[in-house]
Amino acid sequence: MVAGARRRALRDGDRQIDTAHLLHSLLESDPEVRATVGEAPQLARLLGYLVQRSIGYGLRWQSGVEDSGAIAVVPDPAPYGGEPKEAGGWSPVAAAAMEEARRRARRRGETRAGGTDLLAALVVDPQSRAVEVLERAGIPACDLRARVEARAAEYAEEGGAAC
Repeated sequence: MVAGARRRALRDGDRQIDTAHLLHSLLESDPEVRATVGEAPQLARLLGYLVQRSIGYGLRWQSGVEDSGAIAVVPDPAPYGGEPKEAGGWSPVAAAAMEEARRRARRRGETRAGGTDLLAALVVDPQSRAVEVLERAGIPACDLRARVEARAAEYAEEGGAAC
């Protein structure tokens, strides 16, 4: 999934891997994430926004860094499966989401974050590009996070790991 986000950022000419790149890669690679996001019409609309963005239409962010002000430094992407400083590294918000996904997994006793861990982490910051795309597609980020948490609790009750 990380490699897909990195390729997307490089191909799109973006300065950094941002939360919208991560969301797009998640949707392409993880059926559980797609199921959590919603029904076919919602997914189609969301993917439409993401594709428009990747071909240069619609939402344009290439000129700036995704930063809500929460993190002052853009960390090296290597700990998250990226190559050091390739494609400009990670946006501060994307790096924070990756770290939050890892924390979610550790709280469950897992060594690796799953797709739903990252999905939940992507919707934490209301200023993130992933949240902007979700909201424009008619998928409220707060509702999506509640669905992720509900699915995790349901899975835990069935005796599996949460997520």
